[in-house]
Amino acid sequence: MNLPPLVIIYFFYGLAFFSMGMLVAMEGGRSTDARLRMALRPLAGFGLVHAAHEWLEMLKLMGHFDAVFSALISVIGFVLLAFSFLSLAAFGSYLVLGSESTWRVSLIIPLALDAIWAFGLASFRSRYIQTDLIAISDVWTRYAIAIPAGLLAAAGLIVQQRAFRRAGLVTFGRDSLWASVSFGWYSIVGQIFTTPSLLPPSTFLNSELFLNTFGFPIQLLRAITAIFASVFVIRFLRAFQVESDHKIAELQEARLNESYQREELRAELFRRVVAAQEAERQRIARDLHDETGQSLTAIGMGLRGLAGEISPRNQTQRDILGQLQTLASDSLRELQRIISDLRPAHLDDLGLSATLRWYTNRLQEMSHLNIKVDISGEEHLLDEAVKIAIFRIIQEALNNIIKHSRASAVTVNLEYTENSARILVRDNGVGFDMDAVKNRVGRISLGLSGMSERAALLGGTVEVHSRPDYGTEVEAVIPYKAVEV
Repeated sequence: MNLPPLVIIYFFYGLAFFSMGMLVAMEGGRSTDARLRMALRPLAGFGLVHAAHEWLEMLKLMGHFDAVFSALISVIGFVLLAFSFLSLAAFGSYLVLGSESTWRVSLIIPLALDAIWAFGLASFRSRYIQTDLIAISDVWTRYAIAIPAGLLAAAGLIVQQRAFRRAGLVTFGRDSLWASVSFGWYSIVGQIFTTPSLLPPSTFLNSELFLNTFGFPIQLLRAITAIFASVFVIRFLRAFQVESDHKIAELQEARLNESYQREELRAELFRRVVAAQEAERQRIARDLHDETGQSLTAIGMGLRGLAGEISPRNQTQRDILGQLQTLASDSLRELQRIISDLRPAHLDDLGLSATLRWYTNRLQEMSHLNIKVDISGEEHLLDEAVKIAIFRIIQEALNNIIKHSRASAVTVNLEYTENSARILVRDNGVGFDMDAVKNRVGRISLGLSGMSERAALLGGTVEVHSRPDYGTEVEAVIPYKAVEV
């Protein structure tokens, strides 16, 4: 069956607005702009209702209605036409005037258009006969509602284009501008050339004049402008996805910032705890050295002096004084060991490398553990925090070996590079199953976690490798900047 060209035009004309109305109805609620979200509701109504009007015109043209029913369909048609354009007017007025505080004011424009349209229809009933009223009603609907509504929609889309530009969505602002141009052509050119009727100026400025002048029907121009308007409206609906992506990105960034802040606070807290701990160790070491150490030294000297005053015949008393002298000497040595563990004075006086050699030699004498120290590279003048961190990591690793590994030999490697110190402490002990230890206590140990915390504060890392009967390796990298003298 060969369909008249107007049937095809009406079909695509209605399809364009129907597609726009459906997509706006589904996607319009995603906008974060309350004004735009409110305006898109009547635009969806316009698209769906106007599509129904055009498809109704298509069915009439195809001859699906008899003469009696056709008059009723015509009445329904221009009612649909009026309602659709009133919805378009509401869309435009919401964009131009609407806000959360003034949205009720924007309703005045479509209500005023509706009043003018109804008043005109009432006056035409007394001036024209019934057979002419249907065509006149169609023409009057386009003059009184369609043209102002289209111009309002075009103006509202220009306002929205500026809103998109302010939000940095330039591409969607361009789509909004082209949709405005399409609605402008649709309202001015597409609606001024109406069906011929007795209502001026449609008596001469009508669809027949357009066809004779340009060689194609006005419905084709309306369909083309409708397609363009729908395409550009659908295109700027993508802005809602961009807005959603921005919101998600902002939330993720906010959470990331909160995570960074928590990490910084945690690091700052640990840094202060470590600083307070080192300060307290230094104070206790100084107090022990100045008070308890001197007291033990004085006791030892007093015992030696007292031993010289006792007669050789009083051997029992001399033996007791000898035992007391030995006990005082042992206590003084133990006190010195505690002081050196708390805060080795050599660290401040001789530097890190010399302090490590002295500390490992002393530890080797006390534990009978064969400790080999290998220091390579040029030792830089290090920041106090870096120096203490390196010493404490090696100290903690050696203490763990003495307590748990049952090792007989340990190798301590300290390598100074341009920007970091690399530490490797390896023993030949029994080792342990790291997975089992993690599953049992949730983390390796307080000592190893303390080493990791110290390294992390300076941007470094600590890794522990071990397995049963293999021994244990503690690797650490501590970045630093050399202190200028």
